[in-house]
Amino acid sequence: MAVDLVMLVDDNDTDNFINKRIIELTGFAYRIEIKNSGKSALEYLENAKKDPENLPDLIFLDINMPIVDGFVFLYEFERFAQGIKDKCKIVILSSSDNQRDIDNIINNKLVVKFITKPLTEEALQEVGDLLS
Repeated sequence: MAVDLVMLVDDNDTDNFINKRIIELTGFAYRIEIKNSGKSALEYLENAKKDPENLPDLIFLDINMPIVDGFVFLYEFERFAQGIKDKCKIVILSSSDNQRDIDNIINNKLVVKFITKPLTEEALQEVGDLLS
């Protein structure tokens, strides 16, 4: 099962490169949008409201980023229309091992899964199963 559009939100270019390659090699998504900050991801989603075809089916979101981190992103994402929240599923993809962060984020109703970096074929399969 391939999704149409996946968005990677991470300030680490190396992680984005590796995650993009895994998604490409597995055929998990037809299109991949990369954003290097929570702020640019929120701006992208704001603009995509006018063109719903550009709304991602899945957002892989890092927690630890400067300025707009994963928590702020989720807070701001909560303000989007219900249709956007229903379409864009959020998976946390983080190297954080802070249990408080993990507990706070997996208890957020917008988050469908927490994955520890790096992204793997097995993790993509699990996410695919959740979406189908």
